[in-house]
Amino acid sequence: MRLALSWLTVLPVRVGSNEVDARAARRAIAFAPLVGLLLGAAAAALLLLPLPGLVAGFLVVGFLALATRGMHLDGLADTADGLGCYGPPERALAVMKDGGAGPFAVVALIVVLGAEAAAFPSVDRGVVLLALTTGRAAFILCCLRGVPAARPQGLGALVAGTQPPWVAITWWTALTVAAYFVHPWQGPLSIALAATLTLVLIHHTRKRFGGITGDVLGAACETATLTVLVINSL
Repeated sequence: MRLALSWLTVLPVRVGSNEVDARAARRAIAFAPLVGLLLGAAAAALLLLPLPGLVAGFLVVGFLALATRGMHLDGLADTADGLGCYGPPERALAVMKDGGAGPFAVVALIVVLGAEAAAFPSVDRGVVLLALTTGRAAFILCCLRGVPAARPQGLGALVAGTQPPWVAITWWTALTVAAYFVHPWQGPLSIALAATLTLVLIHHTRKRFGGITGDVLGAACETATLTVLVINSL
């Protein structure tokens, strides 16, 4: 849990380099949804402020970007540019590693951040908790056994293929049950759709890049989060 908090938030949680190995990384990914639950609680608290809807929504979006060092948004942007470029996997990976923001990245960020800002103030606080927890549960699907890393180094190489199926089944079943108590039909539907879109993204990035990277984890997180928010805002 300490490693998950250190990786996924700006909280001053110290983890020594000698503590970060494959076993610790596997456990950190398995605990990632709990980090989403903590972020969701903070976001829900912000939405209690007496602010106009869209102002509150953008405040939450900005807070989450700061609280996570913006790395999930960076992953979304880099993945969008990588999927949008021409050429072999090596070319796509080079574009993702470049660090600049191309047109696909800009459009993806505008659409996702704008949609999240509009959706946050229009849903119940329980949906906020559900959405941010589901976003981090997407990491587990990305890291299922059998899913390779696109590069021999980096976060993707450290966590790829580390999660046994029972961990994913446990988390996503729990999310589905919780979603039923949030919204009896929209909730479970949003979880099912979030899982489906995440798996589609993983399948496509495996074909395009040869596996997952840390950027793909960020893109999966934002995709799943936005899906839950949008479906439950209907």
